[in-house]
Amino acid sequence: SKSKKKETLLTLQGSICSAPPRPFCRDPAPPRSVAERGISCVLQDGEVFEKAGVNVSVVFGQLSEEAARQMRSRGKVLKATEDGKLPFCAMGVSSVIHPKNPHVPTMHFNYRYFEIEEADGTKQWWFGGGTDLTPTYLNEEDAVHFHKTLKEVCDKHDLKLYPKYKKWCDDYFYIKHRDERRGIGGIFFDDMDSPSKEEVFQFVQSCAKAVVPSYVPIVKKHCHDSYTPEEKLWQQLRRGRYVEFNLVYDRGTKFGLLTPGSRIESILMSLPLTARWEYMNTPPESSKEAEILEVLRNPKDWVH
Repeated sequence: SKSKKKETLLTLQGSICSAPPRPFCRDPAPPRSVAERGISCVLQDGEVFEKAGVNVSVVFGQLSEEAARQMRSRGKVLKATEDGKLPFCAMGVSSVIHPKNPHVPTMHFNYRYFEIEEADGTKQWWFGGGTDLTPTYLNEEDAVHFHKTLKEVCDKHDLKLYPKYKKWCDDYFYIKHRDERRGIGGIFFDDMDSPSKEEVFQFVQSCAKAVVPSYVPIVKKHCHDSYTPEEKLWQQLRRGRYVEFNLVYDRGTKFGLLTPGSRIESILMSLPLTARWEYMNTPPESSKEAEILEVLRNPKDWVH
C-alpha cells in the first residue's frame, strides 16, 4: 500500500540521519504535511559533512506535459484523458552527502516509487533508484568495499542484477560534454515493474538498507585524514563536475523543476555548498588527480 511505502521511506530517512557521525541532520523548514509533501533534513557546515541532506518526498498531482514527454521518450505508453491530464503519485527518499575532507567521497542514493492513472482508470507503476560514490581521490580498497556491499544485496535477489545495474549506473552518470562519469558508480535502475510489486519493493528496501554499511565505514576511516590546500582545491573542481551533471542531465532534478508546486530548496539540496570552475585545469600525468580521471573516463570492475 502507499501508506506502507511512506512509512518505509520515513524509517529509512531516520536510520540515515541517526547513523554516526552524529548529529547528521536537522529539519530546516516549518512542519509540513508528511502525508502529502514529505520532509527535508539538511546539515550544513558540520564537523564532518560540509553539506548533507536526506529528503522524503510524497507528491500527488497532474503530470506536466514536459514530464510526460520525457517519460514517453524512454518508452512509456501513457494514455491521457481528453483534456490531457495524467494523475500521478510519486514518493521517494534521496540523499546527497558532501564531506569536508577531500579524502572522504561524496555519496548519493535515491529510491522511489511512481504511479500514473491513465484515462481508462488503469494504473502504471514502477520503482527506480540506486546508490553511487563520487571520490575526489581514488582509494581502491574503499571502491571495492562499496561495490561489494551493493553486489551482495543484489545477489540475494538475482545474480544478474549487479552487473546490469552497475553498467546502467556508469552509463547514467555520464557527463557527455566532459567525457567523464560523475564518480566510480554503484548501482542504478529505473522503470522496474516486474516480477511483482511486492518483490520489487522488497529488493528496493534491501538496496536502501545497504546504504549505511556501504558508506559509513569509509567516512569513519578517512574523516580525520590530513589534507593539503591543493587537495581541497581539487575537491572543489570535482564538485563543479557534480553540479554540471545534476543541473544538465539528472532525471530527478529535471522532473522536480518541471513539477508545479515543488519545493525548489529540496530539489537543489544535492548541490554542494561550495564548488569551483577553473579555465583549462589539467592535472599532471601520473598524479593522484590524473589517476581518478582515468577511472572516471574508463570505468572499472571492482568486484572480480
